Amino acid sequence: MSSVKTALRFLVHSNLFISLATVSVVVTTVLLAELPLEPLPVFIVFAATMFVYTVNRFTDLEEDEQNVPQRAAFTKRYGRLWLALGIGLYVAAIGVAVALGLPGAAYMLLPLAVVLLYSVGGVKQIFLVKNLVVGLAWGAIPLGVGYYYGELRSSEILFLFAYITTMITIAAAIFDVKDIEGDRAEGIPTVPNLFGPRWTRLLSLCSTVAVAAAVIALVSTGVLSEKFLVVLAMNAYVCAYIPFATPDRGPLYYGFVVDGEHVFLAAVVMALEWAVW
Repeated sequence: MSSVKTALRFLVHSNLFISLATVSVVVTTVLLAELPLEPLPVFIVFAATMFVYTVNRFTDLEEDEQNVPQRAAFTKRYGRLWLALGIGLYVAAIGVAVALGLPGAAYMLLPLAVVLLYSVGGVKQIFLVKNLVVGLAWGAIPLGVGYYYGELRSSEILFLFAYITTMITIAAAIFDVKDIEGDRAEGIPTVPNLFGPRWTRLLSLCSTVAVAAAVIALVSTGVLSEKFLVVLAMNAYVCAYIPFATPDRGPLYYGFVVDGEHVFLAAVVMALEWAVW
């Protein structure tokens, strides 16, 4: 059991798991929008995620020393190696996009802008803005997929943009539950800091149910096809983990269980696709 926990900590602390989570968003988007799965957008998203989150580990090191000491220790010991890997992958992704003449290759600089805005630009000091920045960054993944395949304005892509943005914004508020002490020390206003963990869980739960109701309404009115009801599996997953989101939960709970919501959804979507075949 300890070896399993060690492996999971490695996946979480190295940002491999969160990169897998963003790749899962690509897979979900491609399958639900009925697009062909190609390796290039998968590689681009994986590389950008590794770059953004590894840089963030260094900019948030002081907070992590108080909030997530094991992750901070990992960053101090192995962070430079993973930072070099993240930068290398990100530069390679940009190089491939430019070499292939992909339209919109300039948008590959957006992850760098997110890093500067989130880690250096001081958006953390503005209530709810940092949560929304994270949500929009993840929501940009379906938009990027839509742009890549020339389906940017399709109802499927626009829905997934709104859905992912909203669900990640909710998850970001839950994530702040574990960072209460560190955020207070840094003067960062968050939902848990202002309203407490209990109200954060309640508000997040109500928001998740409201999103589910919106999905059902869009399907029932014919805006979306019935296959999009599959996303309700993730709403159920989120509702299941919210009640257990307390400050004393370890990094595996937040870094694996909470961040695993999109991996879970992609697995469900793929299972349904295979069942149809």
